[in-house]
Amino acid sequence: MQSKYQPIKVLMVTAETRPFASVGGQGAVVFYLTKALRTLGIDARIFMPKFGFIDEKKYQLNCIYKNLKVPTGHGAENKQHLICNVKYFNEKSQPPVYFLENMEYYELRENVYGYSDDHIRWALLGRGVLEFIKKSSERKFKESFVPDITHCHDWHSGLVPDFLKTQYKDQKTLSTLMSIFTIHNLKFQGVTDYKNSSEVNLDDGRSPVSPFFSDRLKHLNFMKRGILFSDLVTTVSSTYSKEILTPEYGEGLDRLLAEVRSKIHGIVNGIDYEDFNPKTDKRLIANYDQENLEARVENKLALQKEFSLKKDSKIPILSYVGRLDDQKGIDLIVKVISLLLKDFDIQFIQVGGGSSHYTLKFQELKEMYPEKVGIHPFPNFDLPRLVFSGSDMILMPSKFEPCGLVQVEAMRYGSIPIVRATGGLADTVENFDPETGQGTGFVFKDYSKYSFFAQIVRALETYKYKKVWKKIIANAMKSDFSWKNSAQKYADLYNALLRSRNSEI
Repeated sequence: MQSKYQPIKVLMVTAETRPFASVGGQGAVVFYLTKALRTLGIDARIFMPKFGFIDEKKYQLNCIYKNLKVPTGHGAENKQHLICNVKYFNEKSQPPVYFLENMEYYELRENVYGYSDDHIRWALLGRGVLEFIKKSSERKFKESFVPDITHCHDWHSGLVPDFLKTQYKDQKTLSTLMSIFTIHNLKFQGVTDYKNSSEVNLDDGRSPVSPFFSDRLKHLNFMKRGILFSDLVTTVSSTYSKEILTPEYGEGLDRLLAEVRSKIHGIVNGIDYEDFNPKTDKRLIANYDQENLEARVENKLALQKEFSLKKDSKIPILSYVGRLDDQKGIDLIVKVISLLLKDFDIQFIQVGGGSSHYTLKFQELKEMYPEKVGIHPFPNFDLPRLVFSGSDMILMPSKFEPCGLVQVEAMRYGSIPIVRATGGLADTVENFDPETGQGTGFVFKDYSKYSFFAQIVRALETYKYKKVWKKIIANAMKSDFSWKNSAQKYADLYNALLRSRNSEI
């Protein structure tokens, strides 16, 4: 049966995607969203840098275009170029991916982010993808691809909409190409600290993009330009799309966002329910579903053994999985857990790297309560599954949270979230109501240790009533935050965008 989305072609532009490079949640989002869109009949593909750590033999990458000339903006009539290649990955089980290869800016780098010339690296990505589309329109190679829409993810690809509306606006192929810009985290806008920059260095967002090797390029606000020049802007949750219009959450761009609010849409991120499935997940000690929660106990005992904690299935395990970052409310976790460990028979497990300050705090807790605290202060892609399947509660008292995937993944495995009502946490976790039996977690509003403490105590008291707790687990595991629903909303946006374009042509 032919899909109503069949004619649409979308090219995701991103700094990372699974399985090739996945530093944060964006890599997972891009991969699973693209995969879900393809099941709807949309020809969605990905364009990203070819980093040196990507194993070409393992993934069987093919070079499909050599010596792609990407203008740098320097020289008479813009004739200085960086030379790149484009490589292609195409397997039936995964979305097709194009890789922009450049020795100096991608191949010789050990990391995705964190270099002094990141502004050049991401400007190269933004202009490189458009040069690739230009060459594709000439049909000079078999794997060419001319999309209807470029879907750009976060500030790293923020110059793509800018280039489209300015330097490439008169190019025949690119003049009708539409762009969507997704804000994954408004806090990160480029390589400069814009909040503390002098007025001389502030970017108005509308002046021409500076040449690659000019000092001015590093002061450009890539995020601001993506918002200004894109045809549509999306955020990764509905609540976050409203929060960023306020000074508290707008990161200095709230006025701009308020001006363009008519083109802003919030669509909550999803997870892949085939991948995140406690019934089939091979990473677990015991598989289970909401009808067979007794088997979940084996994972709890295995989790306690993994972290050298006292093995007792009756002891509630509270956990945190994610970056050790101020945004995540780690200061509240440290303060509250310190109090709870003194007087409550609980255990606490932490997984994830980040701030050395917080790593030290959790290490001190581990030394004080060796049988009650387990820590793994490093990023890990497999261990969280065991935490989700074995812990009783997951803590997310974030200062702000554009979407968050951890709470959704945890609910899928029956670990009950205790969250602050902000961003995607507000959109995905329903506060438990003991009168109706409805709800999937415990929610508080004020960013304070007292509000957080109160909800944890409430959860611990509720945990004592096993029938009630099983009901909450069942509610959480039944929640549907699959990519199928989110991808459908993106598909509707794509269709609306193309209808508006066609009506203007």
